[in-house]
Amino acid sequence: MEEKRRTIETVEKKIAAFFRENRRMPTYSEMLHILGVRSKSVVHFWINKLLARGLLEKDSRGFLKPTRRSLALPMIGDIAAGFPSPAEEELRDVISFDEYLVTRPGSSFLLTVSGDSMTGAGIMEGDLVIVERDREPRNGDIVIAEVDGEWTIKYFRKEGRNIILEAANPKYKTIRPKSELRLGGVVSAVIRKYHR
Repeated sequence: MEEKRRTIETVEKKIAAFFRENRRMPTYSEMLHILGVRSKSVVHFWINKLLARGLLEKDSRGFLKPTRRSLALPMIGDIAAGFPSPAEEELRDVISFDEYLVTRPGSSFLLTVSGDSMTGAGIMEGDLVIVERDREPRNGDIVIAEVDGEWTIKYFRKEGRNIILEAANPKYKTIRPKSELRLGGVVSAVIRKYHR
């Protein structure tokens, strides 16, 4: 039983690795090569196993796609950001970054940051930000907004009836819309990849 479970996990990892690398599911012919088998009936067997376990699912058109669970990473412990402490490595949970970072998938989208006006908030050029479209901003939230025809990312502040947008870099002035302000959403997370 344990050996069979490990085999299913191996098949899942191979398909998930192909998906991450190619941004699409492999064809059945490609699965022959990926799984190292000769028969499409063996591929069908493993696909049915993965569907039954909830590791794969079918979209509205009947095409296979990985579930969030199959793209998750193991959470194995904590690490000290202060003084060093002994690391204890044990499997604590499995986390999907989609589920961790995106609380409202139906109304969220990604943007790539350009410029340095938000470096004081830890948002650097090239970072990705996750934006929630339908969230009402509060003072101190980071928002994306169209100001007088141009889009920007800034801190949201409300002063009475007036809305101002503030940078997190002192070399940029506070923005006070002259004629038009349209809020595009509230930033809920920042993603930075150190090695590209």
